[in-house]
Amino acid sequence: QVQLVESGGGLVQPGGSLRLSCSASGVLFITYAMSWYRQAPGKERELVASVSGAGVTKNYADSVKGRFTISRDSGKEMVYLEMNSLKPEDTAVYYCNAYSDFSGQNYWGQGTQVTVAS
Repeated sequence: QVQLVESGGGLVQPGGSLRLSCSASGVLFITYAMSWYRQAPGKERELVASVSGAGVTKNYADSVKGRFTISRDSGKEMVYLEMNSLKPEDTAVYYCNAYSDFSGQNYWGQGTQVTVAS
């Protein structure tokens, strides 16, 4: 059974930082690209950052470049999103995603709320 479990969300002031974590189980972790998506109220879900299975290739949405960093630890089967200089527009539910190019399988976590407000 595949499970992706996010943690680390919360309320933070503008300019603050948060670190999101996603624990993966039930998948051959290294074969999956891992991504973070977010969905704000009334908006479509958007890709925030992704990292390849080997952890070499990373991509970021323009809106978070230079502020967010994605990383993965294959030994622990974890993926992280370090978020700095947070802005109110970063407020959203953040979802962890695992995708396999080989099998086409796609999995989602349940999401974790991030609220940036003073």
